[in-house]
Amino acid sequence: MKMVSCATYEGIEAKVVHVESTLTKGLPSFSVVGMASASINEAKERVKSALLSNEFTFPPKRITINLAPSDVKKEGSQFDLSIALLIALDYIEDDFSEWFVFGELGLDGVVKENIQLYPLLLSLANQKIIKKAVVPYESLEKLSNIPKIEFYGVKTLNEAIELLKNPNNAVPNIIYKKIEYPSYTINDKEYYFYDNYIEDFLDVKGQEVAKRAALISAAGFHNLLLEGSPGCGKSMIAQRLRYILPPLSSDEILDIAKLDALEAKEPNFKPLRSYRAPHHSSTTASIFGGGSSRAKIGEVGLAHRGLLFFDELPHFQKSVLEALREPLQDNKIRVSRVNAKVEYPSDFLFVSAMNPCPCGNLLNNQKECRCSELEIQRYKNRLSDPFLDRIDICVVMQHSNVNDRASISSKEMHKQVIEVHKRVKLRGQEHFNAKLSDAQIEKYCILNAEAKEILDIAVTRFALSFRSIKKIQKVSLTIADLEGSDIIDKNHILEALSYRKRG
Repeated sequence: MKMVSCATYEGIEAKVVHVESTLTKGLPSFSVVGMASASINEAKERVKSALLSNEFTFPPKRITINLAPSDVKKEGSQFDLSIALLIALDYIEDDFSEWFVFGELGLDGVVKENIQLYPLLLSLANQKIIKKAVVPYESLEKLSNIPKIEFYGVKTLNEAIELLKNPNNAVPNIIYKKIEYPSYTINDKEYYFYDNYIEDFLDVKGQEVAKRAALISAAGFHNLLLEGSPGCGKSMIAQRLRYILPPLSSDEILDIAKLDALEAKEPNFKPLRSYRAPHHSSTTASIFGGGSSRAKIGEVGLAHRGLLFFDELPHFQKSVLEALREPLQDNKIRVSRVNAKVEYPSDFLFVSAMNPCPCGNLLNNQKECRCSELEIQRYKNRLSDPFLDRIDICVVMQHSNVNDRASISSKEMHKQVIEVHKRVKLRGQEHFNAKLSDAQIEKYCILNAEAKEILDIAVTRFALSFRSIKKIQKVSLTIADLEGSDIIDKNHILEALSYRKRG
């Protein structure tokens, strides 16, 4: 028996598939077993044609290809090259089990690029279970961004056969390209950041409280709700938040690149977090993922390690807002279908915006609100208390004045976020302040006597839930970090309390 490795999808992660072959005596036949999809069964004809086109005499034997594990459904044309190589090299005694082989075959034996190849290899690289791989030559330029894998590019089936016949003479085609962006190292780990502020906070006039809240949100990854009249700058702030979010490690950059590749986008390996902004008419399946035969990833999963923005928040379906509570709390989303049960990581910064009333003019001192008290109450009741309890920072924005000036740039804000990120990593935190567990809150959120007294008073006066108390402590910690303080004091608690939504 001969064996090489390949991969298929299980959810959004790559699952290693061992491609095994046996050529035994019997009536000539060619079968593929192991829950192979139609695209893999079609590979038999491509493999036959490719081998015969390259002067290979098909053996008069019973050929069986097994894709293990057999309980995982496999799909994709990336298995073509693996199957062809096992048949062509059956007479060689060498062990090929350490090789990963990917590639679609043309009828003439040309090795073609496969659309699934890039995200599969990114996922395998993140899992650190692959060392060397045979891939289509035309894919090499893209794959050069993936670290710690030796890639051997081949243009034809014959080149791949010669490569595995003489593996000791093989030389990798590419060397890993280092990420060429500003970075710094903490505890032997390198973090990269993007310093090209395409959309700048200098464009946002006035709104000092909202910009301060945005800075705190970015520094600690705290969920943010902006409430204000149309045109006051809610969407502008959300769009600019992306450029001041904390730096990324190389593994996190690969995670984001993998999600881009799943959408057939061209990953650019910038240390820039993703920005997802679905329309309020989006269906539940498009937000959270779904599908009858295969559970596909939705906006919540694609926003992993990035920013998810809901504009016109109350206009989203009630079912969407209530289902969003799980990923906001647990940082993962589970999609259950008859044929698939998949769990996606969804650790993102949630930013939302809403008007104060249906007509939007309630807070506008230049226009009259046309809504009745009942209409305003119905509008606000679309957001439940359990949902709002998962929002760390809520800001009511005033109407903008044409004479207002911008006070701070994105570059200045990003510098403060980077300093907080360094403090967080140096004190041993693995996660952002907003993602701390209860035990970590006890360890890192150290309040002085005055701060404890104020928090106790607030708990009684505002009937705060345990979740709200924890969120206030975590926001206070980020405010203290921004000011370079190791202790949470009175002013930090008071500012954090001012961002809680009441009524």
